[in-house]
Amino acid sequence: MLPNLTIRQLQTFREVMRTGSMSEASRTLLRTQPAVSTMITNIERELGLSLFVREHGRLTPSPEAHYFLEEAEEVLGRMDRTVRTMSEFGTLDRGSLRIACYPASSGFFLPKVLASFLKDRPAVKADLMMRTSQVVEDLIASQEYDIGLAETPQPRSSIKIDSFNFECLVALPETDRLAQKEVLTPSDLKEYPMAMLFGEHPVTLATQNAFAESRVSLNTRFVLRTFLPALQLVGSGLCAAVVDRITAVTSPAPGVVFRAFAPAITSSVAILLPAHRPASVLADAFRIYMRDQLSQIDNP
Repeated sequence: MLPNLTIRQLQTFREVMRTGSMSEASRTLLRTQPAVSTMITNIERELGLSLFVREHGRLTPSPEAHYFLEEAEEVLGRMDRTVRTMSEFGTLDRGSLRIACYPASSGFFLPKVLASFLKDRPAVKADLMMRTSQVVEDLIASQEYDIGLAETPQPRSSIKIDSFNFECLVALPETDRLAQKEVLTPSDLKEYPMAMLFGEHPVTLATQNAFAESRVSLNTRFVLRTFLPALQLVGSGLCAAVVDRITAVTSPAPGVVFRAFAPAITSSVAILLPAHRPASVLADAFRIYMRDQLSQIDNP
């Protein structure tokens, strides 16, 4: 059976070895000499051997005591390091984050949020994975990643969902005559060359529906997988685009202006968390910080 030794017993033994006497160790440890003596006796009983030779009031360590001191120092040193590390976890100064993000936020928004959050935390590591919203959802559902940001999925028992709805904007070349208007409609964009996302995307379907209800033809010149490349095309004067607000607000867009669109088209994004394991202190703090940053992306 393994000896039943405590951290306090190891600390007491170490102090007796350092000072060379029970009385000196008791003063350092702020305990009585009988208490220290009893603790050493209990250690020897647990180990089944004598650690000290007691002669004429003097305490002489045995060879076994010197070996045991090395082992006790290792255990106590490891415990001290562990306590310091755990304290740093609690103050968010140490740890790691595994983050999965959908493309629209991976270029500028999330890296900016992450950089700001980690600015004064040099010991924190981060793994930022960019995947489609569906893959992000699956990574969080499998409990592999700490936190995700994606287009809002359907409810799943394996995911906690914190959703945000934003009105999309129309991106226009800044020199275009339509830039003088505050709100654009399908009629304003009749036959205007447009950059659109792939046909199954909710924003594309909503845009097509808005044009159809206004009985206005939609001139799709470019079909894209993400919103960000649309800004390059718009800035070059080649087209307009209905884009999500996160892309519009956070991405560099030289030569581009943004205007409201009526009827309103909404894009929904969500912070995703694994439902079947608790978040670390660090991950929960980052969730709160990202939530605050998303809340600052106001609708008009």
